[in-house]
Amino acid sequence: MSDESPYTLQREDAERHAFWADAVADRVEERVADRPGDDPIVVKGGISPSGVPHLGNVNELLRGYFVAEVLRDRGHEVRQVFTADDRDPLRKLPRTLCDLEGNLVDLGDVDAGALGRNLGAPYTDIPDPFGCCDSYGDHFAAIIQDSADAVDVPIELLSNTELYESGDLEDVTRFVLENRERAREVLAEYQDKVDEDYVPFNPICAECGKVTETVTSVDLDAEPPTVDYTCTDMDAGDRTIEGCGHEGTATLREGKLPWRFEWPAQWQTLSVDFEPFGKDHAEGSWPSGQDVARNVLEIEPPVPMVYEWFTLEGEPFSSSEGNVILVSDVLELLEPEVLRYFFAKDPAKARDFSIERLDQLVDEFDRLEAIYFDEIDADEDETAFAKRVYPFVVEEPRAERVRLPYTFAAVLGMTDDPNLREEIARREGHIPDDAPEWAIEGALQRVEQARNWARRTENEFDYELKRSEIPDHEFDAATEAALEELADFIEGGHEPDEIQGEIYETARRHDVDVGDFFTAGYRLFFDEEQGPKLGSFLAKVDREFVVARLRRER
Repeated sequence: MSDESPYTLQREDAERHAFWADAVADRVEERVADRPGDDPIVVKGGISPSGVPHLGNVNELLRGYFVAEVLRDRGHEVRQVFTADDRDPLRKLPRTLCDLEGNLVDLGDVDAGALGRNLGAPYTDIPDPFGCCDSYGDHFAAIIQDSADAVDVPIELLSNTELYESGDLEDVTRFVLENRERAREVLAEYQDKVDEDYVPFNPICAECGKVTETVTSVDLDAEPPTVDYTCTDMDAGDRTIEGCGHEGTATLREGKLPWRFEWPAQWQTLSVDFEPFGKDHAEGSWPSGQDVARNVLEIEPPVPMVYEWFTLEGEPFSSSEGNVILVSDVLELLEPEVLRYFFAKDPAKARDFSIERLDQLVDEFDRLEAIYFDEIDADEDETAFAKRVYPFVVEEPRAERVRLPYTFAAVLGMTDDPNLREEIARREGHIPDDAPEWAIEGALQRVEQARNWARRTENEFDYELKRSEIPDHEFDAATEAALEELADFIEGGHEPDEIQGEIYETARRHDVDVGDFFTAGYRLFFDEEQGPKLGSFLAKVDREFVVARLRRER
């Protein structure tokens, strides 16, 4: 087979489906159609645990998961594996790290010296700077596993270090070295400075523990097979990591393949049928990977799928710049099914994940859910998408579920009284009289999430609503009359913009300074001199309470 584009979703010959994962599943089924036996289909992802595993890294977890679930839905047995490429060397010091609870810390807050002394060493040979796991690599692999668990993705997390040390990668490593001349010819098409002495294996120096790239001889007849090496300098971007000069011998379990060979070696060893990856790999590692697979290892590469990266608040994810958010952080703001819905959208399109506008994402999910249960009308495409996707993003479709509108939940979060929250939600018609207890509990959980969102973004809902008693106040007769008139207007039922405009008009009719009139409203509801956009706020709070408070009755 000739080289193929990894842009699977953009193929013109692909059958049109409501859900992109079905289009990928078609390709996977074509791949395994003539395969004998009952071996499971293998879906793979991977990450180098070099630092904070943030929300952007969940791309491979959930893109792979949706394809795996569609294949299971079609009756296939599927194994979803995820490799922690933890035998990679640490090439630079990260500026930001995080503990197992997801708290971000600066490098200066941990044992940075231990990291500095281990530049060039595999992640699994570097002490955990937090002192809680066996190694630096194990620490961040644990957070990857926690992220998968949090969004209910059942991955089999595999350590590359363990794959080497157990011998699982030994046969394919030996095969590459046996065919190193062919490997050298293939690599030379993609990488400069591949000379006749190049050997595709990186031993770990027995003296200093660093990964070295200089193999001086290979003995595949030895038992076990070995390579001789010299520990030389390693280029690491704009710096050089110095080797110690030690000359030694290593087995094939005491080192690693270079990445361009290691990735295809994983495909062979794990029998990978499908792997999604970011567009950075599409023009780099994928072309060489499929070439190595076919012309060195003599296997077919898996079905590929490029996904677009997404941004955070319009900017690229960056641990060094602090523009990251962890899965654990996101799940304090919304339900796991809403996050899964975000990743169910077309991966061929670039998107932004905005904490500021999280209410819009939640509203989108709520609409998807309502369409699925035939509670609202939608066009043919949107309906088809909802009917196919919704069962994959929720644990179990249940028509009795209750969803409070996210911004309404944020308003309820302005009070701490759980009974009052439920009372208001019932009064406003958001909780049906016959709602089961589990549905009520789930609905009210969103109040805590929306409150966390308000506090994190310091938005218009980040205020404490004074419900239990009227704050101390002193208004002149004109202001009191204006408040009475505004109460009458709101009692009649109006939209947020109409209420906002009426506040201005009421103040003018009573010759009350507009700024002072807004301040009077903030005093009554928050005991503050400023607050959220008043018209929008008054429209979202239960009308009976608003009217009574404007009349200073309760």
